[in-house]
Amino acid sequence: MRLRTLVVPVLAFGVVLAAAVPAGAHPHRPPSWKLRPTGSTQQFRGLAAVSHDVAWLAGTSGTVLRTSDGGRHWADVSPAGASALQFRDVEAWDARHAVALTIGNGTDSRVYRTSDGGGSWQVAFTNEDPAAFYDCLAFFNPRDGLAVSDPVDGKFRLIATHDGGRSWTVVSPAGMPAALPGEFGFAASGTCLVTSGHDAWIASGGGASARVFHSRDLGRSWTVADTPVVVGPSAGIYSLAVSGQRTLAAVGGDYTAPDARVDVAATSGDGGRSWRLASEMTGGYRSGVAYAGPRSLVAVGPTGSDVSSDGGRTWATFDTGYFDTVQRAHDGAVWASGKDGRVAVLDPR
Repeated sequence: MRLRTLVVPVLAFGVVLAAAVPAGAHPHRPPSWKLRPTGSTQQFRGLAAVSHDVAWLAGTSGTVLRTSDGGRHWADVSPAGASALQFRDVEAWDARHAVALTIGNGTDSRVYRTSDGGGSWQVAFTNEDPAAFYDCLAFFNPRDGLAVSDPVDGKFRLIATHDGGRSWTVVSPAGMPAALPGEFGFAASGTCLVTSGHDAWIASGGGASARVFHSRDLGRSWTVADTPVVVGPSAGIYSLAVSGQRTLAAVGGDYTAPDARVDVAATSGDGGRSWRLASEMTGGYRSGVAYAGPRSLVAVGPTGSDVSSDGGRTWATFDTGYFDTVQRAHDGAVWASGKDGRVAVLDPR
């Protein structure tokens, strides 16, 4: 896309994250964000949370930042000649290897790759189709990955890599179900496409139903399911999170109505075949969601951050600052980023 009160007891969240609570912390208190100033005024919708120490940010004006000390210092590793482009997603495996996506019509949609910490970048893919507009990318492993475009010729378009992002090819549309009239993806947080194992899921909005597409074979064939999330010209599912290969959470709403709280979050326990609405999201529209533990979730958006301790059925707001995206690293660290260079790490208390 061209982006284009219910109170939950906080004790439950503390119990879920007990293993991650620092010594001396009080488990009855709600979580909070610890800001990690970047010195930047850009908006970072792209985030790769690698670990407590390593994270990458990708944002407006072609800006890419990297930290290797937990956010105490940030290196500007922006690709040369990209200042007119808008980064919306970045995937990374360590402090040296990353793949980043810019958005826009035609050749503004590109994939960049670095293997030296951003010291140099290669343009691995440039979109030549004026009808395509790439929203998100995700990797199954360090070699195999996908990027998804809004529908072209009536179907969502995918490109795939099998060499760590060095080269990309258009995936045959034969295995992709037809898009609904007006359906598209949201380039809001880099999380409209997520993966786990060989499985992948794509979130949509804009059509008659907010839907989730599911692949079990690295993106070659897909099924699709309707969800009860609110839909409209600027509404639908903005973000997905997956735990294992059967448990998913979806958040979204309508970014033009950020305070609307009803029908903006849903969960699935069967790999995305069926979906159940959550109770109202106390903070309204949300553009990013991540699992912070087996049954704990964090969702973020322009009006703040919400937490769930029961697998996404109920939510409570714990912060009112602006974030676009949130991601959990493999070691359990939860990072978030947004406009005006705002970046933070979750303190579970």
